[in-house]
Amino acid sequence: MAKVTLLAYTPSPENVVAAAAKLCYSSSNIETLTEGLTEEKVSSFVEMLSEIGHESPIEHASFTFGIEGVSRALLAQITRHRLASYSVQSQRYVKENNFSFVTPPEIEADDEALKAFNDAMKSAEESYHKIASLLSARYVEENLQKGMDEKSAVRAAEKKAIEDARFVLPNACETKMIMTINARSLMNFFKHRCCNRAQWEIRDVADQMLALALKVAPDLFKKAGPPCLNGPCPEGKMTCGLAKDVKEKYAKLKNGER
Repeated sequence: MAKVTLLAYTPSPENVVAAAAKLCYSSSNIETLTEGLTEEKVSSFVEMLSEIGHESPIEHASFTFGIEGVSRALLAQITRHRLASYSVQSQRYVKENNFSFVTPPEIEADDEALKAFNDAMKSAEESYHKIASLLSARYVEENLQKGMDEKSAVRAAEKKAIEDARFVLPNACETKMIMTINARSLMNFFKHRCCNRAQWEIRDVADQMLALALKVAPDLFKKAGPPCLNGPCPEGKMTCGLAKDVKEKYAKLKNGER
């Protein structure tokens, strides 16, 4: 199951955003910019930015999340959010011994499908180790012939072997990452990935990220979430038709319930 941790964030993120907004609309200089920024005025600035759609000041706040227990399928989706930075556990350098994998809930709920899925995971793991072993044996011999000592030859061979053996690993293979993203891009992430039409795994990750962000910047993320929270659904004929349920869900999330 996915687990999201807020590792770091801009100190006093809403104050930073308010200061940036104040600079845009006043004659304040940098030295006196934060003077008079009470809690109430910070909240007012953040609310104003939301109302008029002035989003650039919120880019000055950033958040770093640790994400684990997720699939490589999720990795392919989350990295489409290009205005973010990612560090991902590498399958080139980390050998997948008895690899963990993510099982979709719909598969887990079907005994026959679950058995077929688990068999496929076992087969992938066996193929991975067989290919890695065959390649490694060949590379060790080649390295020894190049004059490498045995220990170095084995280490280099294994590293090279798993680089190609990983091609048989499935999308279900578990991975972990660190993601850093500014608040404006994070809002956009929530807009797309909290929506019911988003895939279940990334939607769960987005919900966890939103819950964590709300704890440190409640005013900033007060209206964050899928588009139907603040207006009509933009999905047209592709809508889930459950806007009422979605609004109830995020009202609870923003009250600290999940």
